[in-house]
Amino acid sequence: MIRVLLADDQSLVRAGFRALLDAQSDIEIAGEASDGDEALRLVRELRPDVVLMDIRMPVLDGLAATRRISDDAALEAVKVVMLTTFELDEYVFEAIRAGACGFLVKDTEPEELLRAVRAVVHGDALLSPGVTRRLIAEFAARSKEPAAAESLGQLTEREREVMALVGIGLSNEEIARRLVVSPLTAKTHVSRTMVKLGARDRAQLVVLAYESGLVRPGWLG
Repeated sequence: MIRVLLADDQSLVRAGFRALLDAQSDIEIAGEASDGDEALRLVRELRPDVVLMDIRMPVLDGLAATRRISDDAALEAVKVVMLTTFELDEYVFEAIRAGACGFLVKDTEPEELLRAVRAVVHGDALLSPGVTRRLIAEFAARSKEPAAAESLGQLTEREREVMALVGIGLSNEEIARRLVVSPLTAKTHVSRTMVKLGARDRAQLVVLAYESGLVRPGWLG
């Protein structure tokens, strides 16, 4: 079973997500929180597999709560998916940098929400939808000029190529088609790149791709 914690200050939003997730045979609700402080306490107590975390909450916002979860080695297995009302939320890129596996807009289609919950449990990040690609480009464009990343020197030419494709939002299957290799080979390259760079997950690999200058805004497509 995939255990999910719902963290949102709007009870109607939590109720809607609960109704959808409870109807799945492989997903159960571990708990609910109405603010970031309560969410952090429940994460430490219940150790859910996935946290659906609203960005804007009272007491402690979702961004701060996510950063604390990410900084706690004991909670390494907990995956955080940020919930936002707007597609281009000013805090989303920072949330990914802080350790979130990705984000969803609250009015996302039910099938997409279920796909997202299952995807992050298997180590994937929510980076395929076009809205995410636009968001990453938007905030990368506002960031300072990227500095050369010495850590990229330890990557092979193929791993740098794969990292760039991850950076523009391609899935393993799309990378495999682009490079004419098997999806398993593409996944292996992505995994090795993450290990070499110490990236917590695929989302942070995207951040590194932009921060290092390996990928620049305008390269999406």
